[in-house]
Amino acid sequence: MSEVLKRIGVAEPTGSGWLTVVFVFALALFFTWRFIPHVRRFALKAGWADLPNERRLNREPLPNAGGLALYAGVVLALVAAAFLRPILVEGVLIQVLAILLGGAWLVLVGFIDDQFGLPPLFRLFVQSLAALLLMAVGIRFEAAFGTPLDPALGLFLTWLWVVGITNALNLMDGLDGLAGGVAYISAMSLLFVSAQFPYWAAGTLVLAALAGAALGFLRHNLHPSRIILGDAGAYFLGYTLSATALLGNLKLTTLLGLLPPALFLLLPILDTTQVVVRRLLRGKNPLSTPGKDHIHHRLLARGLSQRRVAFLLWGLALVFNLLAMAYLGMPWEAILASFLATTLGLGWVTYRRLRALLREVE
Repeated sequence: MSEVLKRIGVAEPTGSGWLTVVFVFALALFFTWRFIPHVRRFALKAGWADLPNERRLNREPLPNAGGLALYAGVVLALVAAAFLRPILVEGVLIQVLAILLGGAWLVLVGFIDDQFGLPPLFRLFVQSLAALLLMAVGIRFEAAFGTPLDPALGLFLTWLWVVGITNALNLMDGLDGLAGGVAYISAMSLLFVSAQFPYWAAGTLVLAALAGAALGFLRHNLHPSRIILGDAGAYFLGYTLSATALLGNLKLTTLLGLLPPALFLLLPILDTTQVVVRRLLRGKNPLSTPGKDHIHHRLLARGLSQRRVAFLLWGLALVFNLLAMAYLGMPWEAILASFLATTLGLGWVTYRRLRALLREVE
């Protein structure tokens, strides 16, 4: 049994390290789950809501402050971890703080954009600063092609990755439960990967908090949604996932070295790529032009319900993540544990949401 636990990622079954990870996940889940209804009520009073538009499918104003609760849940869980395991956290503190600080910038900019609107170039500038912050603490691709341009190429690829994934999650957030569910699936898969490697300690803690908070948010975001992420939440999810996927100090000797992290987030990458290409071909700005040209819009046009589209794309994202784990040579026990943990979490929040809806009907 001890050997199986080690292959899953529990390096010391008798130690407290894995218990800290479980506690961080549970605390982020519980706090976000319970805090969001209060955020929702305040957001409605303050007028923090998305009106029906060309991009979203809601027919009435929806509170768009879900990202604030999600970010608060992640920070709270990581602060608790610092008190529980100060020695563990101290070794990775600079990277955790960098991710949280860059995330805070994007939450702030995203929230302001949600309420008042900001120019696309300003949002891109702040996203670039957040990407540079990661590079400054060593979270980056390291190109090793044997050319003088390797350092600059590594920085460029890191910038492209972070900014691209940050916007990909945001552009995908047009259907109830979709972006949050895909982020949860990727966070859980990356969590099981990071648990295999001691030098991913920062990723293990951040991913546990992110997965818990995303699952707690989903309880209120499944169709019909009671609150949405907004740009603040979608930016934070995309930024954090892009950062944690780079914590393995990936050295690129060929461009195929980009494949492992890309597989974990392949669905938003494919969706955003086809949207960007189509909009550019029409002479439109991909970041500022709303439209119903995403994969989920095409599935809805075929007659599928919002909930079924979300479930279908969750399944596709999960397949991509399991393939990514297999590509990395992860033990089959870890792949199976990731699959079970992810599906149980999604099944649980779906059941709780549907049960709440039935109660409302009665």
